[in-house]
Amino acid sequence: MKLKTLMMAGVCALTPLALSPNASAFCGFYVAKAETDLFNEASKVAIARDGDRTVVTMASDYQGEASEFAMVIPVVDVPERGQINVANPALMDHLDAYTAPRLVEYFDENPCEERRRLEEITVMARRGGAPLPSAVAQKAEDLGVTIEAEYEVGEYDILILSAEESDGLITWLNQEGYNIPDGAEETVEAYLRRGMKFFVAKVSLERHDGNAELRPIQVAYEDEEFMLPIRLGTVNVQGKQELFVFAMTRNGRVETTNYRTVKLPSDMDVPVYLKDEFGDFYKDMFRHQVEKENGKAVFMEYAWDMSWCDPCAADPLSPSELRELGVHWLGDSGPRPNESRPPLLRRPGPQAVDVFVTRLHLRYDASTFPEDLKFQTTGDRTNYQGRYVLRHAWRGDYEQCEAAGEYANTLVDRWDTEATTLASLTGRDIDEIRARMREEGMSASGLGLEGGEPKPKRKWWQRLWGNREE
Repeated sequence: MKLKTLMMAGVCALTPLALSPNASAFCGFYVAKAETDLFNEASKVAIARDGDRTVVTMASDYQGEASEFAMVIPVVDVPERGQINVANPALMDHLDAYTAPRLVEYFDENPCEERRRLEEITVMARRGGAPLPSAVAQKAEDLGVTIEAEYEVGEYDILILSAEESDGLITWLNQEGYNIPDGAEETVEAYLRRGMKFFVAKVSLERHDGNAELRPIQVAYEDEEFMLPIRLGTVNVQGKQELFVFAMTRNGRVETTNYRTVKLPSDMDVPVYLKDEFGDFYKDMFRHQVEKENGKAVFMEYAWDMSWCDPCAADPLSPSELRELGVHWLGDSGPRPNESRPPLLRRPGPQAVDVFVTRLHLRYDASTFPEDLKFQTTGDRTNYQGRYVLRHAWRGDYEQCEAAGEYANTLVDRWDTEATTLASLTGRDIDEIRARMREEGMSASGLGLEGGEPKPKRKWWQRLWGNREE
């Protein structure tokens, strides 16, 4: 048995309104997002936290026979049946999509038209303008293990266990088919010394509908300590694991207190050829950033008020979806103020949904993350997103006006900066990046620039039949 432990886009015209400090809406095109399925061995945990009230939703990435699945999680107390639930997997998928790092693109305008419009704006501005058999229970008791509670929740059989010693607990779990690996005794003993219980779940084949995807398990509890146990997950895994934490509070972003919380580099211009390679780029970028932090940081990929997004990789979650994920502090289920307005009149800013979501991503093993994750709610409601930008060059007549010629001569420097940025973000070889950009026409020769000057403009009839001489 394999043991899984957890521990709109549109174009904005440049108008006087666009110069207002309050008008900060995204003005390009949303292209792609980097969801969790880019990464192998990835688990997702959503945490709704308010005061000491917590609801944890755990989605496993387990692939295989349902009969081979098992989950073991340390918990602070014995939950009642009503504190355990199974969730619709679509909820986690939606939360993943909404918070995913995103790729956006902009298209440069004709510099001649842009300069004229800026001049007009300047003029306007100046004008002011099931039960276990008794034999099983007896066997547990003989090993110093107590079955504190047992529940049937959806397709899962769930037990809450306490134990006198780690050896007895591990022996019992192995006898029951959970296959706790060698080396787990010290970690289990540490949890037992803290008085923690163990939440264990297996799939009931009688109640399982045969679907390959297992539904997330939810637990509601109260605890002053805001933490997530991950150490058991490092015992039985070869190599690194990925963990995504989606923390929802009413007070602002969530950070780890016993590990560094680091924002991923964001709002960086990258070469436009990455449009069809965003997944590969993001995996390389995340790997490189992990290496730069010696594998010991928790990375923030998104932090935003749930009521809006800019740009939107997916719509914000509805109040009913949020309540299903444990956001118990929401009020009535009526439409949000923004939803009652026509689309063109909806305000691009925070609305009356008192939920702030933080997406954290870590790649971990026992050596880099020897402790469970401990969190704090910071109260910081500053919005942040992992966002990467493609800027498409205007390809027109660079002799059309003086501004067009000046624009052409800036593109080579811009593309070199993008190449340097990509190399810095991912660790890729910069010479290979530049060679790829030349293939895509992002170079002086691709612009028709020789010696830093545009080539002479071709006659109109030469553009019909090329350079052919009669």
